Amino acid sequence: MKVLVDTPIWSYALRSQDNKYQSEIDALTSLIRDQKAIIIGPIRQEILSGYSDMRKYRIIKDKLSYFENASIVDSDYELAAEFSNKCRKKGIQGSHIDFLICAVASRIDIPIFTNDNDFNHYQKVIHIKLYKI
Repeated sequence: MKVLVDTPIWSYALRSQDNKYQSEIDALTSLIRDQKAIIIGPIRQEILSGYSDMRKYRIIKDKLSYFENASIVDSDYELAAEFSNKCRKKGIQGSHIDFLICAVASRIDIPIFTNDNDFNHYQKVIHIKLYKI
């Protein structure tokens, strides 16, 4: 089973020196070792946008190039909008990227690995799977 890894998890692994994220880093390392970690373009963009030092940018860009990029199709954008509308109707706000992540994961039937608590709220309204460590 593949797992769609969200931006915060990648950021912990690539940047954090804080031990409080070690369980997330270890779980990502395991997914990478088992070739189960995948990414989508907007997450890749979010990660790479955090590097103004071009040397570090190129290093991270090279590391990320090894990971499968799940394709985004037109229907994902429509499903993301539907998810956003359903959640908003229930008083749950979210970003366009979050709902796109949910739509892609839903379409290809894989869990999302994140520790962003917003996804727990989305899951109350829309059908998504979250990867638990």
